[in-house]
Amino acid sequence: MPKLDRVLETCLYVDDLERAARFYEEVLDLPRLDGDETRFRAYDVGGQSVLLLFLRGGTLKPVTLSGGTVPPHDGSGPLHFAFGVAADALPAWEQRLSDHGIAVESTVDWPRGGRSIYVRDPDGHAVEFATRGLWSTY
Repeated sequence: MPKLDRVLETCLYVDDLERAARFYEEVLDLPRLDGDETRFRAYDVGGQSVLLLFLRGGTLKPVTLSGGTVPPHDGSGPLHFAFGVAADALPAWEQRLSDHGIAVESTVDWPRGGRSIYVRDPDGHAVEFATRGLWSTY
């Protein structure tokens, strides 16, 4: 059986690309890798994965590139994903979020270990900041 290495990309669908980009660029300070002004943005997360933002409804048709065709995709409703953060960085993240007027919706101390805080991005997606211990693999 071939082995999977990791989840490479996480994708969110957003109603306002510029508004979402401001949150991920200005609040979370994610470096932009690629994108355009009307359809998508791609961000580096820790040098190990990519967060994609697509304008909701903007990817319902195939996109033909020089190397092949990307099939259509889309999504609706609030989604959830988590950023891994160091335990000693979690208070700084809470402060940074607060400084930008973003309230922590929930805090969880996990039975296995680790702590998570949850906030909402401008499109209502549940954004988790989680420390090690949450999963047996993290």
